[in-house]
Amino acid sequence: MKLTDNVLRSFRVAKVFRENSDKINCFDFSPNGETVISSSDDDSIVLYDCQEGKPKRTLYSKKYGVDLIRYTHAANTVVYSSNKIDDTIRYLSLHDNKYIRYFPGHTKRVVALSMSPVDDTFISGSLDKTIRLWDLRSPNCQGLMHLQGKPVCSFDPEGLIFAAGVNSEMVKLYDLRSFDKGPFATFKMQYDRTCEWTGLKFSNDGKLILISTNGGFIRLIDAFKGAVLHTFGGYNNSKAVTLEASFTPDSQFIMIGSEDGKIHVWNGESGMKVAVLDGKHTGPITCLQFNPKFMTFASACSNMVRKWPLSSS
Repeated sequence: MKLTDNVLRSFRVAKVFRENSDKINCFDFSPNGETVISSSDDDSIVLYDCQEGKPKRTLYSKKYGVDLIRYTHAANTVVYSSNKIDDTIRYLSLHDNKYIRYFPGHTKRVVALSMSPVDDTFISGSLDKTIRLWDLRSPNCQGLMHLQGKPVCSFDPEGLIFAAGVNSEMVKLYDLRSFDKGPFATFKMQYDRTCEWTGLKFSNDGKLILISTNGGFIRLIDAFKGAVLHTFGGYNNSKAVTLEASFTPDSQFIMIGSEDGKIHVWNGESGMKVAVLDGKHTGPITCLQFNPKFMTFASACSNMVRKWPLSSS
């Protein structure tokens, strides 16, 4: 089934999960699309089975808290940042609920975490104005970059370069093999003092970069030239909440939730809004991602909501 404007308009809520007592701050689909894992401000990690549509397991990180959870390439393992006590990143085996490794180094909260799509490398960005490069096999930081401000960062789909958004006004592209030499491209954007950048993502075809903000707009830029292709707005975010924006897996559509529980979808090529879906949420939709393999997507406030198109249910 191919994603079209009409198919996107036909998406409806299929299931609501109320496992959490506080905001879900992050979730991540497994690469095969069969499971999704969430982290929440209530210190819980919930694993859901996407095919059966039910929660499988709940684990807790009460001492350190849990945020920015990401699957690694090894089965049943995740990395996540802490939001209590310290700013260490933790590598957890879900199978036996044991830590495999700790990654200490950041001195303030980690606000960006991106796993390489091809190997055991990951990058983290922190309010300590650094980006660190890690390898899952070693607790030692493999590379360190000092920046002028708060970073957001992400790998490209081939795992060869990563992008860093700095100071909410420029995107720098680095080659992983020689990032200590500095960025090979820098794109300066118009600075908007009404909001700050909260996320950065590449499209699956590697041609586009999506910049999310805690304001009322998100930006789509050309990943090669840095030109702003579209600015998408018209959704509610009056309280400067961090709302996750995402591409659909075919790189054709861009979606974001809003503080009133609605989901807005645009066509990336035309820039036109194609749908506003009712997410049935009780609060702002902080997390939103499309399943990489199946025709469903999930959104979250303190509840996790799964959606699929009417024509396939």
